[in-house]
Amino acid sequence: MRTAAFLYPWDVVGDPDAAGRLARLGIQQVTLASAYHSTRALTPRHPRHRIVTARHAAVLYPPDPARWAGRELRPYTQDWVSGPDPFGAAARALADAGLEVHTWVVLAHNSRLGAEHPGIVVRNAYGDPYPWAPCIARPEVRDYLVDLAAEAAVRPGARGTELESCGWYGLAHLHAHDKIAGVPLSGAAQYLMSVCFCTVCAEGYGELGVPARQLRAAVVRALEPLWASGEAGPARGVPAGPELVEGPRGREREGEWAAVEALLGTELAGVLRIWRDRAARTLQRAAVRAVRDAAADGFRVLLHADPAAHRCGANAGVDPADVLAHADGVVLPCTGGAAARAQVLTPFAGRTAEPACAADTAVVAGTASAADTAVVAGTACAAGTASVAETSSSARNPTAARTASAAEATVLAANFTVVSGMGGSPGTLAADAAHAASLGAGELRLYHAGLASGSDLAAVRDALREIGDNSGKRPPY
Repeated sequence: MRTAAFLYPWDVVGDPDAAGRLARLGIQQVTLASAYHSTRALTPRHPRHRIVTARHAAVLYPPDPARWAGRELRPYTQDWVSGPDPFGAAARALADAGLEVHTWVVLAHNSRLGAEHPGIVVRNAYGDPYPWAPCIARPEVRDYLVDLAAEAAVRPGARGTELESCGWYGLAHLHAHDKIAGVPLSGAAQYLMSVCFCTVCAEGYGELGVPARQLRAAVVRALEPLWASGEAGPARGVPAGPELVEGPRGREREGEWAAVEALLGTELAGVLRIWRDRAARTLQRAAVRAVRDAAADGFRVLLHADPAAHRCGANAGVDPADVLAHADGVVLPCTGGAAARAQVLTPFAGRTAEPACAADTAVVAGTASAADTAVVAGTACAAGTASVAETSSSARNPTAARTASAAEATVLAANFTVVSGMGGSPGTLAADAAHAASLGAGELRLYHAGLASGSDLAAVRDALREIGDNSGKRPPY
């Protein structure tokens, strides 16, 4: 299986042995961060430092002044990695070691942007702002993210890109000194705490026939038993549980949306679904199109994704049929047990780009009626399981449709955490990868080669050798 490892430029810049060490793991590709959120990262093998503190979200290359001149929302530069272009320096070293480089672009996750522009962020039903989560329904945010995607993805030397958080971000954040776990939140509760009531979203709900104040009151009312008893609506028969909307183990997805409908009622839940699905699909399609317009032929565009469309976070919720109609594939969170892998891989397995349904067409065209009707009625079209056969998707939406040959090359990449201290299991990687392959995965992603210990990397190297031996050949570049 073709295998790529995630990496930061600071894992390579200043370490002349880094690229060769990575090549010896047996990987073929490095997915290298070009735009990333704030973090504090360990560098256990670097000759000059052990901790890198990226104080805020930033691009790791010199942004184009002409692109961003006069714009209020623009990417931040960094000063924690030496040199004018850390991404470029790292990419060249990796390519010289025989590794293919793809960009790793984080989009709707930016705490500094939200802190400096509080009017653009997600605001929950209680009015609390989420500075780390720009609201993707806002036109100014979407324009910024689409331009960032194009610039950060198409860097010199890159052969493709992987877009993270290309969709809604919500409550789950892994924030510095996070202290929000006192009351366990079910998937439904996480969703309700992630719904946005900024001015743009409020207007959108009203346009769909439900006043924002009514919808907000319903969300607050549904959550109230949680704060009183620690359970999500026990009187209404909705199961509570500790599962997260975003997390490394991809916990239980089944029943989350049914629980939301039980808490809000199908009509109000449907309005939320319409508005949020439309915003996510619009951003995803526009970002992919912008990258394709900026890139040469053959440039691969993947999205970090979750098949449950209502989910928020780094692995943004998508409609499997829809996302594969315009992107080259997806990177899916597969750390955890067999059941967790099945939940994320099965909805994508065997799919190729399908003709867009009426709801999809309405979303792309900027209209609401067909999409609204489909979602509120609960039709298969809204769930991405049916299509309209009368006309081809390319005829209705030529910029989003993919060719038949591209559809045949759809990428399903299983993403495994290989850092033991972060919940990974590098010792079982070979077996886990084989299980993922049986579910349709054709590639592997390893999170994260720079953060892993020496013993973790040794286990990865052994696993990739076993995978190569079992396949009878080294995976092609």
